[in-house]
Amino acid sequence: MQTRSAKAFFKKNTMIIALIVVIAFFYWRTGGTILLPQNINNLFSQNAYVFVLATGMLCCILTGGNIDLSVGSVVCFTGGIGAVLLDRDFNWLLVAIIMLAVGLAIGAFQGFWIAYISVPPFIATLAGMYAFRGLSNVVLQGYSIGVDNATFLNVFGGGANCYIPGFLGKAGNMDLTCLIAGVIIAALFVVLNIKTWITRKVKGYTNDSMAGEFVKVAIMAVLILYIAWKLSQFKGIPTVVIWILVVLLVYNYITKKTAIGRYLYAVGGNRKATELSGVNTKRVFFIAYSNMGLLAGLAGILTLARMVQGNPTFGQGYEMDAIAACFIGGASAYGGIGTVPGTVIGAVLLGVINQGMSIMGVSTNYQSVVKGLVLLIAVLFDVVSKKKE
Repeated sequence: MQTRSAKAFFKKNTMIIALIVVIAFFYWRTGGTILLPQNINNLFSQNAYVFVLATGMLCCILTGGNIDLSVGSVVCFTGGIGAVLLDRDFNWLLVAIIMLAVGLAIGAFQGFWIAYISVPPFIATLAGMYAFRGLSNVVLQGYSIGVDNATFLNVFGGGANCYIPGFLGKAGNMDLTCLIAGVIIAALFVVLNIKTWITRKVKGYTNDSMAGEFVKVAIMAVLILYIAWKLSQFKGIPTVVIWILVVLLVYNYITKKTAIGRYLYAVGGNRKATELSGVNTKRVFFIAYSNMGLLAGLAGILTLARMVQGNPTFGQGYEMDAIAACFIGGASAYGGIGTVPGTVIGAVLLGVINQGMSIMGVSTNYQSVVKGLVLLIAVLFDVVSKKKE
């Protein structure tokens, strides 16, 4: 019985264990450099788009393994529009709203063809990938446009002052605001997860042991505290982390607690049965892809702020990073399975691999090879698990 429980624990938490092993490996190979406070900060700043896009991509994948290939181009297009408007002295908040609206409109446009005209998602979004990449060049006229609006940069994670002010002061070289925020987040994480486990156990929805759940929650809480401790030794909480947390918390709630979240899983599990139960599956597809466009608009904002310019080449490969983060994080290639926390683990794992290999001086060509192999292993694990079931 104990052997079976241990196997079940390792199977369910494979990616968490893999993340710990990968971090330990790069810590050894880089002489601890990868865990320096500045590199922890860079991990989130440089991969903010992955967290945001992967969250939206998860909603598409849940509907049956469908993906959106256009998000990188949409990020570039919305970023280009934002750069042009800011260059013409438009109000920064209005620019952000326009970028989100453009992203939502693109998502709805593509969602219409997919949901109501039955164009395969792969084809519809492939067309969008080409179209919006071309429109990005049109908007930017083939040139880079710099962004110098300090408020926009600081709010969305660019520039030198894009950190939450440490209003609680410092203890030595540590920002107390960042430390206390980390303690609060870790405590809330533990309480909410244990409460959810108890509720599911009482209702008979889970067979997971309390010890296994406690170990998993404890590992994640320690990781949160460690990240907060490291960030407190640099400049505190980057504003981009706030945006990442908002997206993750909102979509974790949507996928777990709302009707549309249940419908996403149901459509991916068995679309015909879901239709027979009275769910408008076309609307579910439309919402999933409209939402993907909205988050691509937000990723465009964050990318524009981080890069401090709009450029026709931005966003290339973003869609692949988002898709990889979802599958590495446990989303099923067949749809109906996947979680926001799992996607976060996938995104962090990708970020650690990228950063670790960069510090080691590995060429970008070999970095792509390694990421491809990691993705293949993750999908193979999913396929093999399905066959055993």
